[in-house]
Amino acid sequence: MKPPYEINAIILKLITSVSEKIGAVNAKNLVKENPKLRKQNRIRTIHSSLSIEGNTLSEDQISAIIEDKRVSGPEKDIIEVLNALEVYKNIKKWKYSSEKDFLKAHKVLMNGLIVTPGKYRTKGVGIVKGSKVEHLAPPSANVPYLMKELFSYLKDKSELSLIKGCVFHYEMEFIHPFMDGNGRMGRLWQTAILMNEYPLFEFLPFESLIAKNQKAYYMALSASDKEGKSTKFIEYMLAVIESSLNELLEVSSRKLTDAERLEVFLEQIDDSFTRKDYLKFHNTLSSATASRDLKNGVELGLINKTGDKKTTRYEKNIID
Repeated sequence: MKPPYEINAIILKLITSVSEKIGAVNAKNLVKENPKLRKQNRIRTIHSSLSIEGNTLSEDQISAIIEDKRVSGPEKDIIEVLNALEVYKNIKKWKYSSEKDFLKAHKVLMNGLIVTPGKYRTKGVGIVKGSKVEHLAPPSANVPYLMKELFSYLKDKSELSLIKGCVFHYEMEFIHPFMDGNGRMGRLWQTAILMNEYPLFEFLPFESLIAKNQKAYYMALSASDKEGKSTKFIEYMLAVIESSLNELLEVSSRKLTDAERLEVFLEQIDDSFTRKDYLKFHNTLSSATASRDLKNGVELGLINKTGDKKTTRYEKNIID
């Protein structure tokens, strides 16, 4: 059964705007051609999604963990970051329409934090704010069936990914299938759904805007609960995505250095290559600039050169 929601004028306007902005980001190769931005945005995603759940570590501390540096902080918070880093590092491996992968991702995300990671809850749960029960989740006996239905919905190819991600996020939060980690999984899986069609979402930290105004996030969830449909939450999430794309377009206008251009290219290839291959990838470069990039890459030890003139080939320098 298809989850209930309505497509209204607000949603139509947001879908149009978001689609245009996705096109602008892709046309400029803003994410593809900026490795530093990708790394920074991945850190922002993890920091924001975890901070919503009470994690106290800063973006700098998460950067230090990535670099295998010692970080002082609550052990639970450090485990949460390590788990999130592992999940997001492998996000391309998770098939968004696979319930099995969904449970595997939860197992990685909550490993060492709860008794049964990767398993649906077997107890009743409610979300309490102060002394008031904000949301009483469906009985645990209904969870497997409800989640199976939700994953059947994800297989509907007639549904727009932008809508599908929002609907899944809301419905999963409503079902609250796990004892802990539901919020993190809702945000992670919306990213997985979106990046299946739009790869740039792998590095779009819309979670940072949710973290800045958590009240609006919970109000949107609550409003949809009261209406019995996800319309309000779809409006909210599409507006968040639109704002995130706006931020990306505003801050990503600087040009890459020669080393960054080469780094981006080397991320995409495994075999040896020629200057022609490099120019095909960076199709706005002049031949002279491409030659200079490759010469600098050899001098920096990033690539090795063989042959001469027309027979010249390059390959990545594998550093142990």
